[in-house]
Amino acid sequence: MYLCKNDFISAAPTRAIKWQSIKPVLFALAVMALLTVLTPAAMAAIKVDAPAADFTLVNSQGETVNLADFAGKYVVLEWTNHLCPYVKKHYESDNMQALQRKYTAQDVVWLSIISSAPGKQGHVNPTQANELTATRKASPSHVLFDESGDVGKLYGAKTTPHMYIIDPKGTLRYTGAIDSIKSANPADIAKATNYVEVSMQSLMTGSPVGKKLTPPYGCSVKYKS
Repeated sequence: MYLCKNDFISAAPTRAIKWQSIKPVLFALAVMALLTVLTPAAMAAIKVDAPAADFTLVNSQGETVNLADFAGKYVVLEWTNHLCPYVKKHYESDNMQALQRKYTAQDVVWLSIISSAPGKQGHVNPTQANELTATRKASPSHVLFDESGDVGKLYGAKTTPHMYIIDPKGTLRYTGAIDSIKSANPADIAKATNYVEVSMQSLMTGSPVGKKLTPPYGCSVKYKS
């Protein structure tokens, strides 16, 4: 096919028309991509000094536990995976259990949450969870299962351990690492600032929390996806 002169003259406007028609399509694709990244859980991520999101999970005794049940009490959330070297550091040294004993004795609710999906590192069944609690002499108020990962993602839990403190009014007051030294070496515990202990002391004495948000360290939470 041959093109005449008029065909070349009309070529530029045609490209312009095509670009104008493509722009809305590209914009729509960009919006779709953004919505794919920002899942509902991600968009609902909680913030420090804002109300903590309620959740319901089943504990290792087969009982249903709601965060809202503990209104009026301090609540500590601990994301855990017993096979993670960073978790082992705090359990084999008795550091985590000492915190659990100290605060549950003061009527603080301590919730250990397992978000490891079936087949992933750290996943356990209720019997295994209870055995771990007994053999490690742990003292959480409840061990909760979050196999879907919905609660972990809602709270933005990234590592094990990843710690959160909720005050009696249901406001999230601290989120982050258990302490200030990012290592799997138990020898570092004595040298580190324990952020959970310092934050709890501030809250219980009516003082502002010095570090409300710290970078968590540890193994990645083994979500199903």
